[in-house]
Formats: sequence, structure tokens, C-alpha cells
Amino acid sequence: MHRNHVSETEMSRLLELARQAAANSYSPYSHFRVGAALKLTSGEVVTGTNVENVSYGLTICAERAALVSAVASFGPGIRVAAVAIANLNQAASPPCGACRQVLAEFILPDAPVLFPAAKGLSTMPFCELLPLSGDMQLK
Repeated sequence: MHRNHVSETEMSRLLELARQAAANSYSPYSHFRVGAALKLTSGEVVTGTNVENVSYGLTICAERAALVSAVASFGPGIRVAAVAIANLNQAASPPCGACRQVLAEFILPDAPVLFPAAKGLSTMPFCELLPLSGDMQLK
């Protein structure tokens, strides 16, 4: 497995950038304001926020918004080295199943994912958030 080291300082910076992105959330229906920051293996950082739609199923989560922005800016060869998620509503916000599945296409298995959990912030490697995801990635 690729050894990916992202320092606590870098994760703190990503979390602050995720909070800043969450401030731009378009969430007139749920008022659930989420932001995400992705650190790419190139060192670039990309952020995204949730964008709701009156038809909730068409809502775009912050993690997917950031990932789409990363691909649009840097191409389909990007790889995600770390993720931080912030929720301005102080609610638990691990990546949803759809975000986990979409991230699996681009993220390193050992990439740390920092997110608000029920008892405060939690960090875990992506491979623990979506077990067997490494078996699904394109090689």
C-alpha cells in the first residue's frame, strides 16, 4: 500500500478551508451547511460545498463538489491524499455512501479523512470508511 503522510498541521489547514467553503453552502431547504477540502497528491488543495435542490435527490454534497472541481481543474489523473469535512451546524457528517463511492475512484486507500462525528472530530483512513474500495479502483 502507498504510504501517505499528511501532518496534523495540514489536516488543520484543510479543516479551516472546509469551514470556509461551508460558509458558501446553498442550503435553503435543510440549512445543513457542509464544506470539504481535498489535498491532492500534487499538493494542490480544492474545496467544495453542498448545493441543494428542491428535489433532495439532486443535491450535490460538498465532497463530490470538491472532487468534480479537482477533476475540472487538474484532470482525471488526480489522486486525493487527504480529505477534511466541516459542518457549520455542529452535526455529525461522515461522507455519505454516494460520496464514499465517488471518492473511491480517486483517493489513496490510506488517505486520512477528517470529519465531524457524534463525539467530536474523527479521522480515519479512507479504506476503513469504504472497506474493499481498493479492489474497485482502476489500476
